[in-house]
Amino acid sequence: MTASPQGHRSDAEELITSHMPLVGHIVRETMGRVPSHVSRDDLTSAGLTALVLAAQAYDATRAVPFDRYAATRVRGAILDELRSIDWASRSVRRRARDLAETRAALAGALGRTPTTEEVAQTAGMTVDEVAANDDDVARAQVLSLQGSATTTIEELVPHTEPSPEDVYEHAERLTYLREAIAELPERLRKVVEDYFFAERPMAEIAAELGVTDSRISQMRAEALALLKDGLNHALDPALVQPVGKAGGVANRRREAYFAAVASRHAEGLRRSMPVRLNAAG
Repeated sequence: MTASPQGHRSDAEELITSHMPLVGHIVRETMGRVPSHVSRDDLTSAGLTALVLAAQAYDATRAVPFDRYAATRVRGAILDELRSIDWASRSVRRRARDLAETRAALAGALGRTPTTEEVAQTAGMTVDEVAANDDDVARAQVLSLQGSATTTIEELVPHTEPSPEDVYEHAERLTYLREAIAELPERLRKVVEDYFFAERPMAEIAAELGVTDSRISQMRAEALALLKDGLNHALDPALVQPVGKAGGVANRRREAYFAAVASRHAEGLRRSMPVRLNAAG
């Protein structure tokens, strides 16, 4: 018996919602292997779009678990996004040229290879800044589209199966993700729900909200950033980056959002307590 379109859509929405943390897991591991200027939000957006497409195309009658199928699609989309990136940003290239000229001048004057401290002092940079730029340039060379004999772009995206700890973290993040989506500002929540779950075209959402397509794209990025910070605040606060001035409007709004997510989570735990006690009894 063929499932109704509405039933298929409901199944797809459930698959998307329950596997969004999978995208975060793959992106998080990938970010540790790429230059610092690569945008986490861009990789996340590519991964989430692939997850939506995977949920739409998934055939449950085949002997392939959805998480494995989705992971393959998400990795492929992230690889495509990585291939489209200029691995060395303009600022990295400019600093690399300046540092190369500084090193050449110092080598000529000193008659030897200058130390990193000497290069930093001459260039007006800190030792950490010089080291970070050198690291980005080195990774940019290794991660060029042509690849290398030892590292290919495919090796950037993790292929390991999740451990029991990962499964637990997945479930915990899923709970927080649902709560974080529910506490998003109304218009941002609508963009997330309409774009990722209802699969509405960006132009259609823009027309309904009375804004441009580019504004919807910005709102989607804002929502993803807020969701990421909301999850990190709950699960790994050290990853939350400051935004704007301390005590400023942006920070106060963000703190209020974090508090709302925490309150919703606590309320969910309270509601589940009687069930757990009864089950234990």
